[in-house]
Amino acid sequence: MSMVDLGQLQQGPPQRNPTERRVTSRFPVQQEIRYHLLQPRSGSLSGVGKTLDVSSGGVLFTTSERLPAGRMVEIAMHWPARLNGTCPLQFVATGRVIRSDQNTAAVRIQRYEFRTRAAQTMTAGAAGA
Repeated sequence: MSMVDLGQLQQGPPQRNPTERRVTSRFPVQQEIRYHLLQPRSGSLSGVGKTLDVSSGGVLFTTSERLPAGRMVEIAMHWPARLNGTCPLQFVATGRVIRSDQNTAAVRIQRYEFRTRAAQTMTAGAAGA
């Protein structure tokens, strides 16, 4: 069940900005993200960045270099929510780079999945405490 702002219910639905072309809402999620181009034409292009915002249709994230627009990329990040409140998840998606500059890239998601990942193990020092 989603949370609803009671003020919005009394005022009606929020008005959409006519210049906004996005269909889905973006959320300011900041997580480390790993990316790599699929079928690179010249060498392997991959790196690590940080997500700036995430929606059901795409991801905007930082990069260490410009990613070629139009190319397919795979991205992976730790998902901030846990399965059943306990099991950590990883979000893995493939999509097309729709916009890129020297420091950021926007990817339109075409396919995604959630994978379970191992929980962080305790260090030897913490286990004895």
